Amino acid sequence: HPFPHQYRVSIAGAPTGNVTLSSPGLTSLASAPPAEFGGPGDQWSPETLLTAALADCFVLSFRAVAAASKFEWRQLECDVEGTLDRIERVSLFTRFVIKAKLTVPGGADTERGKKLLEKAEQVCLISASLKAERHLQAEVVTG
Repeated sequence: HPFPHQYRVSIAGAPTGNVTLSSPGLTSLASAPPAEFGGPGDQWSPETLLTAALADCFVLSFRAVAAASKFEWRQLECDVEGTLDRIERVSLFTRFVIKAKLTVPGGADTERGKKLLEKAEQVCLISASLKAERHLQAEVVTG
């Protein structure tokens, strides 16, 4: 599809309780502040959604990079930790650590797998859109 692409999200919220996120064609999602900001801590929050978007984009980017490179793989596990800090009286994400564990078939080129993980992190549009520092910890195992 030609660029630019447009994405729409609508929000409904009241003075207290969950906020409902919706987008055309998608299931609605409940959101609330995290416990660190006085919320219940049992709902998706803007902070967890942003961190999840980075993890999701990384895995989908790897899928595309691996397919284009005709690289065979079995599974990619990804954990992302985002650090929110207060810098000059402004709260912002300062760092994201992406821990990726790629499982490839026996005999696969594990170094090539690691390079493709690195490429996926570089081409991930969410990653590229964030100004926070990013670190990829990549592991490739056979299995």
